[in-house]
Amino acid sequence: MSEEVTRLLRKAYQDEHETVMNYMTNAIVLDGVRAEEIKESLQTDIQEELGHAEQLGQRLKQLDERPPASGEFEAHQHSLQPPEDSTDVLSVIDGVLDAEEDAIATYRALIDAAEEANDPVTEDLAVTILADEEAHRTEFRGFKKEYQRD
Repeated sequence: MSEEVTRLLRKAYQDEHETVMNYMTNAIVLDGVRAEEIKESLQTDIQEELGHAEQLGQRLKQLDERPPASGEFEAHQHSLQPPEDSTDVLSVIDGVLDAEEDAIATYRALIDAAEEANDPVTEDLAVTILADEEAHRTEFRGFKKEYQRD
């Protein structure tokens, strides 16, 4: 088993959990009529991101690795922290876009590492999750366009 595949699976697993935490918090703290659509989207995405984490954890287990737990957690999503102004929806949108870009880069690296390691199962999992992350990015790019028009 490739150490790079394992490292990237562990990173992606932790990143998905961090994303869930930040999406949940932002969905709770955002205020205002304009925030409702963003909050609903974040709440929907929470379930999908949890599913990704579970799939990644299961893959680690299949590879005789242990998914990381909270003691190993290190936060990285600084731009996705809830804004001081609970109506600053644009900062949340930008944070989501940053998180999605990071996830996309991780899954692309995982695809490459899995292909090199001749691990088609991990490669297929990463391709599937990559498609979901790209769809989230597209949705939030649309939200950003709407907010920049106003």
